[in-house]
Amino acid sequence: MSSKIIFDFNKQADIQDWIVVDDVVMGGRSSGTFALNDDGFGVFAGNVSLENNGGFSSVRYRFDKIAVEDFTKMVLRLKGDGKTYQFRIKDEVTTRYSYIASFPTSGEWQEITIPLNTMYPAFRGNKLDQPNFSHDHIEEVAFLVGNKKAEKFRLLIDKIEMR
Repeated sequence: MSSKIIFDFNKQADIQDWIVVDDVVMGGRSSGTFALNDDGFGVFAGNVSLENNGGFSSVRYRFDKIAVEDFTKMVLRLKGDGKTYQFRIKDEVTTRYSYIASFPTSGEWQEITIPLNTMYPAFRGNKLDQPNFSHDHIEEVAFLVGNKKAEKFRLLIDKIEMR
């Protein structure tokens, strides 16, 4: 089985291209952070606030085009806090919408498998009347938390790959 690693977190990983985007871009008050912990895992953590019509925090990673023709699914190794998160991809960074899959976390290390053809297009929380993901490349991956409630969150990320 072939695989392509999109990002493998470790103590030497360069995470400067991972960018936090919170609802403050729309006037909200949520605050997320992204850092490497002592074990070399990516840690996306913070607080989601519903103030000022807020309600989400996200972290994204943009990269040169990666071909996806030989792969059918995204595989995420992570440890959440029992909350539901979204994994998002874009075929072009200039596209306004993302392709989305939601997944629950258990509080334990998990391997989350997301078939690419189940990722649906959405913009600002609204599903679009367009086909699911069927492109031949991607340029961005992201994680987002936004469960329509004020809450603290913490997601540890070990690896993102395609299989």
